Amino acid sequence: MEVYKAWVRRNQEFVHSLESLANGITWLLPERFSNSEIAPEAVYALLGITGAVNQHIIDTAPSPTRPLGSRGSSFPWSLCVSSLKDLETLVEVAAQHFFGDDGKWNFIAVTEATKAVVRLGMLYDSGWKMLLEGGGTVNVGNNENHFGVPNGGIGSNGRPGETYYGHIPPHLEKRAIAALSRFGESAKMAADPIWRQRFRQSYESPAVVVQKPAFSAVWFEKGLSSQLFLTGEVLNIMRPLLYVLLIRKYGIRSWLPWMVSLAVDLTGMSFLSFATNPNRGGKESFYQLSSSEKDEVKRRKLKLVLYLMRDPFFTTYTKCRLEKGNRYTSQIPVIGFLTAKLVELIIGAQTRFTYTSGS
Repeated sequence: MEVYKAWVRRNQEFVHSLESLANGITWLLPERFSNSEIAPEAVYALLGITGAVNQHIIDTAPSPTRPLGSRGSSFPWSLCVSSLKDLETLVEVAAQHFFGDDGKWNFIAVTEATKAVVRLGMLYDSGWKMLLEGGGTVNVGNNENHFGVPNGGIGSNGRPGETYYGHIPPHLEKRAIAALSRFGESAKMAADPIWRQRFRQSYESPAVVVQKPAFSAVWFEKGLSSQLFLTGEVLNIMRPLLYVLLIRKYGIRSWLPWMVSLAVDLTGMSFLSFATNPNRGGKESFYQLSSSEKDEVKRRKLKLVLYLMRDPFFTTYTKCRLEKGNRYTSQIPVIGFLTAKLVELIIGAQTRFTYTSGS
């Protein structure tokens, strides 16, 4: 296993390219969207899980900036989420084959409930940080919530105009001063192998373990922004499960699950927008987004396009538009063929709930 890990870490680009090629080919497998064909989905799930394992190996590779054992959690939350996301379509296809269209929703609901539990555990274990790609990617930001105060207010550290991260932690400050002091010593001492060994041991000392903030501390001490932020994250986690349970009760053709799911998504995004807005005025703290978290916000907004692919909206509006466009381009060489193939793939993918659920 260690040999395989070393090979994956040395050939990251090749591994990613190979995975992308294999995943692309699976879309062209015959009867990919057949109700009775489980094998293509099993192949796709196997490739997806293999890719998730490889990515986990790459993410956990020790480096000078991330020594071995410095990660906040030893439990592979992101690997569990990615594996569940890759297995869910196989579960749907198998359940539909053996239990029919109505019976499959019980198994999909169990899958979504499992994902929700894992994501809630990841949210807690990460110190209440935003989940990236539904938990499939580790949020490697600071272990404390990024709450600052706008308009030059009093920051969480009690200093005017500073955010929660506007100062160097005491333990790091002492280590920095000690390192500078050592750096200023003579070249002769620097060349001493005994001195170099001592310096290396000091530099490679175990990473400081940051205590994860308790829920009560984040909820009550950080103010309204933290409450809205956490509520928005929980809504984002629970929305797929609620959507499946409503479909299970009212049917896929009912507008109620579609509208409730959309309302939950929009509410969660509104809470997040308020919690991360530094220009709303007052002295209330706000959640400072990292670059990866800003990309996650964009991803969640873009994911709203999937509502065009979900029934009953798809059957009522989107499908007829696709078929109409296909008729217009069918007489054009090459373009007509490519358009027909694209429409076929879209309509086929729409029959799989897990492809359009956005979970």
